[in-house]
Amino acid sequence: MKIPVLLLCSAVTLTWGAWNEDGKGENIWDYLTHTNPAAIEDQSSGDVACDSYHKYERDIEMMRELGIDSYRFSIAWSRILPNGFADYVNEAGVAYYDKIIDEILKYNIEPMVTLYHWDLPQKLQEMGGWLNPLIADWFADYARVIYERFGDRVKSFITFNEGRQICYEGYDSTSKAPRLNMSGIGEYICAKNLALAHAKAYHIYNDEFRPTQGGVCGYTIAAGSTMPLTDSEEDAYAVELHDQLSWGLYTDPIFSKDGGFPKELFELVAKKSAAQGFPRSRLTDFTEEEKAYIRGTSDFFGVNHYSGALTSFSLFSPPSVVPSPGDDIGVGQTAPEEWPQSASFWLKQMPDSVYIVLKNIQRRYGDVPIYITENGWSTHEGIEDEGRVAYYRAALESALDALDEGINLKGYYAWSLMDNFEWMAGYTERFGLYEVNFDDPERTRTPRKSAFIYKQIIKTRMIDHEYEPESYVMTIDEGH
Repeated sequence: MKIPVLLLCSAVTLTWGAWNEDGKGENIWDYLTHTNPAAIEDQSSGDVACDSYHKYERDIEMMRELGIDSYRFSIAWSRILPNGFADYVNEAGVAYYDKIIDEILKYNIEPMVTLYHWDLPQKLQEMGGWLNPLIADWFADYARVIYERFGDRVKSFITFNEGRQICYEGYDSTSKAPRLNMSGIGEYICAKNLALAHAKAYHIYNDEFRPTQGGVCGYTIAAGSTMPLTDSEEDAYAVELHDQLSWGLYTDPIFSKDGGFPKELFELVAKKSAAQGFPRSRLTDFTEEEKAYIRGTSDFFGVNHYSGALTSFSLFSPPSVVPSPGDDIGVGQTAPEEWPQSASFWLKQMPDSVYIVLKNIQRRYGDVPIYITENGWSTHEGIEDEGRVAYYRAALESALDALDEGINLKGYYAWSLMDNFEWMAGYTERFGLYEVNFDDPERTRTPRKSAFIYKQIIKTRMIDHEYEPESYVMTIDEGH
């Protein structure tokens, strides 16, 4: 099947670097890597990373080499508002993003801009971060600045990247900054504040900017393809509970018919909280007014998808810490050994996983427009990346199967354009179509085999499983 033009073959990356240049403020990852470098697998930081702050022209050249239609990137809150508050706008930071936006538009590459990708200004973290209910207003103020400065040219905005990774991994565990580890409590408080912050930012765009700017504003969540271990009703219910916790907690308030948190999860947490001696549920409900304010506040469903797992109550292993979200639902997962393994412990290649996750979203929310806002495969260093080639071909075939069934899939973004700082893994895991030499002060970018395969798919709009690049010399085709 030929890939429809509407299914944009695009790219995304998170480009750190210049961590304290031109007025940028400190964020929570700067603080973590500088005060506790041992928390990162290779004791690295994002201080320089792929140095896109100085090498953005080469990055855009790479986009042109691939022939992509759209580029998703994130704006650093602390580069625009160094202390997190909107009383002072850092004009040097604005100028940097102006250059990127203007340059990619010159080559007919459409920007998709994410407002928040886990890098909260440290000053706001010291005031409670996403556990402080005032942060919804602080984020809304930041969003207004972004719309004012860039919305004349940017027509696709995403408020948040991966709510659960912000809340569970940052506030309920030690998997991401700020690593507060407030088990069974932190995620639920954060999830409510995040939903309110998103809704405020959406309404600001919808009411104040959409009439003149004419763009869209959405939300992105990470979702795996959860399948039952057996055909039993119990395992089907385990899948439902797992999905409610891992992404429904963040998307039901926005996309569901009735709004609010998922019903079964909400009742389970209330029951568990009472049994544990809490005077009230650890998951605080929205008011009816809040439910109505949040419901419907997204123009599309952005899904970051990588893999999935088989799910069952029988696979549950009691956690060492209680309360915890995992204990609240009592569900476990497994991935068969025969599934190909990436360089990341959490990422195996599940058959048909893109189709499965898109079908699950459609089943849950109806005919909502969907963008795959991230999809990719990790390797270690090296140009020959056959695993990534196989992964992308399979993922795009799976996306075509979803289109065949009428699923409202609007676009596809590969993670990532080039290697970058992969959070707690540092530089030990590589997701890039282009390899970055982090030992070279110039941060040389070199196309991997997957870059040539991806370019051929974009050019021909076909997935040719037999295609092999004639050489590893990348050029810009006429018209890109």
